Amino acid sequence: MGRILSGRRIIMGDRIDLPLPESNYQLEVILVGASHPGNLGAVCRTMLNHGFCNLRLVNPICSADDVEARKRAKHAGSILENCQTYDSLIEATADISLVIGTSGKREKGKKTFFRHFLFPWEVAEKISSFTEKVAIIFGEEGKGLSTEDLEYCDFLLTLPTWEGYPIANLSHAVNSVLYELHRSRVIENQGEDPAIPSLVPLQRNINPQLREKLNQAIAEMAESLSGVEEHAISFQHTLQRSLMRSMLTNDEATRILGGLIEATTAIQHLKGDENWQRKRRRRIE
Repeated sequence: MGRILSGRRIIMGDRIDLPLPESNYQLEVILVGASHPGNLGAVCRTMLNHGFCNLRLVNPICSADDVEARKRAKHAGSILENCQTYDSLIEATADISLVIGTSGKREKGKKTFFRHFLFPWEVAEKISSFTEKVAIIFGEEGKGLSTEDLEYCDFLLTLPTWEGYPIANLSHAVNSVLYELHRSRVIENQGEDPAIPSLVPLQRNINPQLREKLNQAIAEMAESLSGVEEHAISFQHTLQRSLMRSMLTNDEATRILGGLIEATTAIQHLKGDENWQRKRRRRIE
């Protein structure tokens, strides 16, 4: 199965046949002077990991057909097959409405007249409602974008890397930026966009009725324990507060509730307590 995007057929990942996530904007990742085929393949892989597929190369030193690039791309090989190559950054961005450059070289003090940066999460927020094509430009490994290339960009992006070692590997830099863009889509569209199903809940809470049942199950388990009453009360309070601090979801609370009821029932049975037969037997009244 595949998807047609911008006239190109994109073969999706190896396990789940889903469409690509939707954005108001169309993102083009542009690599200038890519020189390492392994990095090129890794960029493709991280692009598809985050639901993006449009790649453009400007004066690449390595080839998209390189065996190492194909190996590193894994199941994102279709991005290599469909990537477009240009002779200049101006040609590569002729149809782009917003051009964003990247750099890890951050000026200090009086030298900050040129390199004014935004962080990836700021960029994600600013372009979320943009409806035209957006390009994010990454420079050659070990060199980055030239001053001329950066001057051509509409604004600049940098990663919040440690100033003692600020320059990230190319594929790592692309991953960090695309993570923030896709994170924004997940927060806004999970469960509504077919490409972003609600597999991991964004809201971590339990409803009041379930909370009451969970606390009752904990209390009944504490009452069933042998030993000093003070220890049973301490166990009850500690377990209640530990569970609630973890910000349980309804599904997690339901599963824990079932386990507590079964455990309490087993304890009562072993103790010969008739309550386990007469009153609840694996249920909370």
